[in-house]
Amino acid sequence: MSMVRIGPYTLPNRLVLAPMAGVTDRPFRALCRRLGAGLVVSEMVTSDTRLWHSRKSRLRLLHADDPEPRSVQIAGGDPRMLAEAARCNVELGAQIIDINMGCPAKKVCNKAAGSALMRDEALVAEILEAVVKAVEVPVTLKIRTGWDHANRNGLRIARIAEDAGIAALAVHGRTRADLYQGQAEYDTIAAIKQALTIPVFANGDIDSPEKARQVLDATGADGLLIGRAAQGRPWIFREIEHYLNTGKRLPAPSLEERERILLEHLTALHLFYGEEMGIRIARKHVGWYLASLPGAREFRAHFNRLDTTDAQSAHVRQFFAERHDEVEGVAA
Repeated sequence: MSMVRIGPYTLPNRLVLAPMAGVTDRPFRALCRRLGAGLVVSEMVTSDTRLWHSRKSRLRLLHADDPEPRSVQIAGGDPRMLAEAARCNVELGAQIIDINMGCPAKKVCNKAAGSALMRDEALVAEILEAVVKAVEVPVTLKIRTGWDHANRNGLRIARIAEDAGIAALAVHGRTRADLYQGQAEYDTIAAIKQALTIPVFANGDIDSPEKARQVLDATGADGLLIGRAAQGRPWIFREIEHYLNTGKRLPAPSLEERERILLEHLTALHLFYGEEMGIRIARKHVGWYLASLPGAREFRAHFNRLDTTDAQSAHVRQFFAERHDEVEGVAA
């Protein structure tokens, strides 16, 4: 696999963990990096530094222990505030600043942020120029193909980004109006890649090694952003990297390895957030990890009522022990 550079940083491969609010916290970023992601990006942080006193924001602003290069996503709609947020994050250890113009969530778009910004190309240019000027680290941008199908202006936004000094661009193959419905389209990403000289990353529906190869071939993109497909499946990065390098699929992780990874992830969540918050956040991750295994729905209903870290870990061990016994019983 050819290498990708973002500013002074050469990534070890072309696979990036996409920023996802409520998901790509520090424990998950560290896990995905260990399992093959070439770059991991933080959850988005509001550009309004007056809101950084909340516990949620304080946890999102912890960058010092992240694997390098440390990429931090900021969101907002005011050029001055975004520039200040970028400066403050660099002071806290960020080595790449990523600007969110791709989030389709109503609570973000209603504040004229995320993908809502794509409706105002002049404001986009003002924001990008302000942030690039404010920091000496590379600035990257995440966009969608447009606001809706009648306003698919991703190519124009991409050219504005390159002219403003953006170091790399990620494009989700849907408009804001699509949310996450339907199938991502890659023709717009291919057109953007052909028009730019900076690295372009394709995003959207990349959920298997074969699909990763297909999207790279269809778009000519320099790399891929993997988002929802990594939830409960952080080993997808090593699977894709192996397939892109060899054309062959890695064996699926064994039950033993799945159990080990999940228990390590639980421990990291409990340590990072503390017991009360860690227990709540662990529930959704456990649901994702076990979704494809028999008995997961019944287990999850019980698991979500547990209220101690020890009980959560013990019940995960019990769940896997029962699956082992089932496999051994079939083999016998």
